[in-house]
Amino acid sequence: MNAIDITAIISVAFLGSLGHCIGMCGGFVMAYSSAKIDTSASSLRQFFAHLSYNFGRISSYTVLGMIFGGLGSFFTFSAHLNGYFYFAVGILMVLMGLSMMGKIKFLTSLEATIAFNPFIKTLFSKLIHSKTMASFYGLGVLNGFLPCGLVYFFLAAAATSGSLLGGGLIMVLFGIATMPAMLGLGFVVGFLKGSGFREMMIKIASLIIIGYGIYMAYLGYEAAIA
Repeated sequence: MNAIDITAIISVAFLGSLGHCIGMCGGFVMAYSSAKIDTSASSLRQFFAHLSYNFGRISSYTVLGMIFGGLGSFFTFSAHLNGYFYFAVGILMVLMGLSMMGKIKFLTSLEATIAFNPFIKTLFSKLIHSKTMASFYGLGVLNGFLPCGLVYFFLAAAATSGSLLGGGLIMVLFGIATMPAMLGLGFVVGFLKGSGFREMMIKIASLIIIGYGIYMAYLGYEAAIA
């Protein structure tokens, strides 16, 4: 993984967290903040509660990244096959970016269908009514496995790494880069919903995803015809 890849990962994740993550996970975070966090608790305990939730998210992302990175290793048998895979992932990224911008309906129905699965709703209900620190971590793990267009983008990137370690590292970087916005969500969500800031961040992140997708598709095309 070179410096360009790392910069792209952190940039897209951070900008996406200010836009897409606020919309996708905002209700989730506000729900557990209202139901599970006692306002009379110390600031330190509240901070660790949010931190546990975010560590849960990153744990899920890391596991998924390692799985997809491992699966991606099966596509390295030849330069041509690897090129086709990169090209397909690049096109997928372009579609994800367009979907985030609202230009096409590529991910919305899938996200909604899985998020409202009865098993997910039951598990969420059990975790939301517990106030143990472990339950915050559990909610983060659950949230990490819920469908999200931005996560799909990074899982596609994890698959192209072609290794367990590379895939896991990509998703760790993604999770860490989204932490600032997610930790401060309770303080800034009102501002973000009441202004055009969130929409601007979504557009910027979407354009970066589309640009990076075109770049990957080009690399795949070059490898496939070589």
